[in-house]
Amino acid sequence: MRTDVAIPGAGPKLAGHLYIPAGEAAAPRPAIVVGHPGGGVKEQTAGLYARRLAGRGFVTLAFDAAYQGESEGTPRGLEDPGQRVEDLKAAVSYLTTRDEVDADRIGALGICASGGYVLPAAATDHRVRAVGTVSAADIARQFRLGADGAQDPAVIQQLLDAAAAARTAEARGEDVQGEDVQGLTLFPDTIEEARAQGGRHGAEGFEYYRTDRARHPRSAQTFTWSSIDRMVFFDAFRYVDLIAPRPLLMIAGREAVTSWMSVEAFQSARGPKELHWIEGASHVDLYDREQYVGPAITKLTDFFRTHLG
Repeated sequence: MRTDVAIPGAGPKLAGHLYIPAGEAAAPRPAIVVGHPGGGVKEQTAGLYARRLAGRGFVTLAFDAAYQGESEGTPRGLEDPGQRVEDLKAAVSYLTTRDEVDADRIGALGICASGGYVLPAAATDHRVRAVGTVSAADIARQFRLGADGAQDPAVIQQLLDAAAAARTAEARGEDVQGEDVQGLTLFPDTIEEARAQGGRHGAEGFEYYRTDRARHPRSAQTFTWSSIDRMVFFDAFRYVDLIAPRPLLMIAGREAVTSWMSVEAFQSARGPKELHWIEGASHVDLYDREQYVGPAITKLTDFFRTHLG
């Protein structure tokens, strides 16, 4: 059963979908917060994982980040890592108020950028008893270094120039957030351009977000320029060691160009920890391709049952 919920946050109010397993429960259930990729919304892969895990007996909560989707906050399209971490904590707080949830058995799952955000959120919030990631990406590393870690350093310098210019324009009273003002475009106009700019990873992202495969009208097409300098100094993996002794499971596709980020975070974690590979899967395959999502759900179910059950 899915219920639309409003989540009080440390800032804008968040819009969420709460999934409650069918059937009567003898006692409050374990629960899992599910965070969406950068630019995504709760109706996409976060909702898919939330629904599937609810089918395995967990109360789950997928929600839109502040400034995005159906959540409150202006400017629209702001990607603020500090706020994203607070959003995850706010979702945990919300679950502790629900009668269906055992507040001592709450876990967190982050997908893509939320796989980065969930690490510092859990590191500093001991209410999170178990942490899972799928296709984890540190959005700062992705912008600084590229999805494959091999980006020309000039790219981020150019983006920071644009961000600085936008801040100056805003200080002078110019409209830098209006509907007619173009922010940082997340995807080009065609899949051919996406492939030319980002290879297979860029093309797969375009196919997921910009075609009928998973396109959603509230999924972000741009980030505000003020997002850039907020993202670049962030480090999702800096305090991953603080998650211990709580367990960490990181799931990555063997073919994912971003898998080096999961490896880096895993190496910094103290344990108990596990890095689980899904053979043949790319980063985006794990968003919705059943031959890869199915095994990921099975692994996550076993993990969360063991550590929240």
